[in-house]
Amino acid sequence: MSESRAFTEAPILDTPDGSRTAYNTRFGEAYGSRHGAAAQARHVFVEGTGTHVHPAPRVLEVGFGIGVNARATLASAARRGAPLHYLAYEFDPAPREVLAEVARHQEGNDHPAWQALLDRWPQPPLETEAGGARLNVLLGDVLEAELPAGWATALYLDGFSPARNPEVWTPAFAARLARTLAPGGVLATYSAAGHVRRALQAAGLDVERRPGPPGKRECLRAVRPA
Repeated sequence: MSESRAFTEAPILDTPDGSRTAYNTRFGEAYGSRHGAAAQARHVFVEGTGTHVHPAPRVLEVGFGIGVNARATLASAARRGAPLHYLAYEFDPAPREVLAEVARHQEGNDHPAWQALLDRWPQPPLETEAGGARLNVLLGDVLEAELPAGWATALYLDGFSPARNPEVWTPAFAARLARTLAPGGVLATYSAAGHVRRALQAAGLDVERRPGPPGKRECLRAVRPA
């Protein structure tokens, strides 16, 4: 299926909190929560990892998608004047017009690092530095990537669901992700599936259930012991 057809057949979706997401026909799921895409980004990822209070967050994201988490993080850091380094991996880049339309009139859209990324999308290198933030999106299979060791203060595990995209939820990959966290670093994910929780625990992380965002009862937070 061509990239353009994949998105024209499934329109951008408005969500109840006033934010937007989009549907990916390859995986048969929306990129973000239909119950509130921006609310999920803030609650599960930005606040769930403590990135909203970290003095100099270094964020690694698995599944950049359409950039909702990245924009929420850029906006949070900019409000506090905190320097941010954001590294994301994306296997199946959405068209630029989808990223732009989802972001229109939304938080983080006016951040200069985001605007510079849109100007280049999707031609690598997708690396920008502006407004106190460094934003780098690597296109390719994260399963084959050389991940930074002991680097991330926060890790956003935001792949499509375990049923649709099981490869990024395995115990083996969870162990690799755990090694990217700095001591005290926090991994967050919207999934609360038992096998995901057990995989993170087997990777040596301290895992807890948290109340979920709108539409979900629970989500997970996992900390690398300091």
